Amino acid sequence: MKPTLVLVGRPNVGKSTLFNRLTRSRDAIVANIPGLTRDRHYGHGKLGDKPYLVMDTGGLEPVVKDGILFAMAQQSMQAIDEADKVLFIVDGRQGVTAQDKIIADQLRKKDQKFLLVVNKTEGMPKAVAIAEFFELGLGEPHAVSALHGDHLNELVELALEDFPDEPEAQEHNQDKKPKIAIVGRPNVGKSTLINTLLGEERVIAFDQPGTTRDSIYIDFERQGKQYTLIDTAGLRRRGRVNEVVEKFSAIKTLQTIEDANVVVLVLDARQEIAEQDAHIADFIVQSGRALVVAVNKWDGLGSYQREMIKHELTRKLSFLGFARLHFISALKGTGLRQLFASVDQAYEAAMANLPTPKLTRTVLEAVEKHAPPRGGMSRPKLRYAHQGGSNPPLIVIHGSMIEHIPETYRRYLENYLRTAFHLTGTPLRIEFKTGHNPYANKKPAPPSEADLRRARNRRRRNRKKYS
Repeated sequence: MKPTLVLVGRPNVGKSTLFNRLTRSRDAIVANIPGLTRDRHYGHGKLGDKPYLVMDTGGLEPVVKDGILFAMAQQSMQAIDEADKVLFIVDGRQGVTAQDKIIADQLRKKDQKFLLVVNKTEGMPKAVAIAEFFELGLGEPHAVSALHGDHLNELVELALEDFPDEPEAQEHNQDKKPKIAIVGRPNVGKSTLINTLLGEERVIAFDQPGTTRDSIYIDFERQGKQYTLIDTAGLRRRGRVNEVVEKFSAIKTLQTIEDANVVVLVLDARQEIAEQDAHIADFIVQSGRALVVAVNKWDGLGSYQREMIKHELTRKLSFLGFARLHFISALKGTGLRQLFASVDQAYEAAMANLPTPKLTRTVLEAVEKHAPPRGGMSRPKLRYAHQGGSNPPLIVIHGSMIEHIPETYRRYLENYLRTAFHLTGTPLRIEFKTGHNPYANKKPAPPSEADLRRARNRRRRNRKKYS
C-alpha cells in the first residue's frame, strides 16, 4: 500500500504549490489568497523514485471555534490521523508565528511522524532560513522552495526513507476506475451527496453557497466496485462570478467535466430550474460525457410542487432525453441505489465496444426502414459503419453523397443506434465519410503505338469514304 504524505500548515504558506510540484500537476488551485484550499485533496506523487500519495489540506486556523474555518481545521486534523507522514509547512520569509506555535503544539500530541518544511526560502542561506524554526520542537527544519522546486527531491527521499519500495503492478488499473463528477449550481447539495455516499464527512458541507472551491478527487468503493468521486465547485451564471477565486473554481469545474467519465448533474427541487442549469447540462453534452440527472431535496415536497418540477424538467431540459432522471434526498440517502445503478449503466454505455459487422447491419436496417431524403437528383447511400472511439461512442458511417444528409436524419440514426445497442445515459456522435474513389484524379495511360496507328487508319478511311 502506498504511503500517504499529508501537507498541513496555516493558510498561504505554499501547501498547494508544493502539492502541484509533488504530483507534477496543476490539480490544486494556487493563488496569493489565504484560505483558497478548503477540502482534502489527493494526488499520486510523481517526484522521486518511490510510489506515494500526497494529500493537500486547508489552512489550519486553531483559534477559530465555529464557521467554515473551523470545518476546514477539522478536515485538516482528520487528514493528519490518516497520514503515514505529516509535512508541516511554514513560511521561511515570515518566520515563526503564533499560529505556527499553536499548530506545532497540536501536532506533538499526535502519534505521527513529522517533517518540518520551511518553504519560500529561495535566495536565502539555508542556515539563516531554518535557524528560527528549531524553537518549534519538531526536529530539524528542511528548507525548500515549492515555487522554484529547490531541494524537493531531497525532501521526498527523506519523507519516504522509512517505507519500502512497492512494485507498481496493477498501477495501470488506476485509470480504469470510473470517474464520476458531481456538478451543479452552488448549494444544491453536491458535497452532502458525496458525504452520504461515503458515509463520512469527507468534504465540507456548509449551508453557504460557494463552500467548495476546488475539484476534490476521492477514491470510493460501492458493492465491490471501485470509483473515483469528484466534488466540484458550484457553477454560477457568468455575470455573477466576481471573485478571482470563483473564476478559478469555475474553470476547474469545467475541466473536471471533461476529465470525467460520468457526470451527475444535481438540481435543487426547491428552486426553479434555472437557465444556468440548462447551460451546465449543455456543456456536459457538448463535452460528450455520460450523464445522470439527480433532482435533490425531493423529500418534504407536496404533490403539486413535484408535478411542477417535472413539468419544468420536461420543458427546459428536453434535450437530455438520453439521460436517466432520479429524484433523491442526499441528506436522508433516499434514491441513491437507483442513482448509482444508472451511473453504472451510463458508464458501460459510454465505454461500449460496438462490433463493426453488427454496426453495419444496424445502420442498413435503419436505412431500410427510413431512407435518407434525396439531395438533388440522387439519394445519399450509406454502405458500412465502424466505431471510431468511446466516451462518448463515435460511429463512423461511410457512403456516397453524404454531404446531402440533413441534421434531422443524423438524429434519427443516433436514436436508432442508441436503442439498438442500449446506449442509455451517454451522448452518441455520428461522423459521415465519403468512400474513396480509386479512379479519382487518376491520369489515363498514354496511347500505344498500335492505338495511334489504328486511329490514323480510321481517319484515312473516313476521308476516302466522304471524298
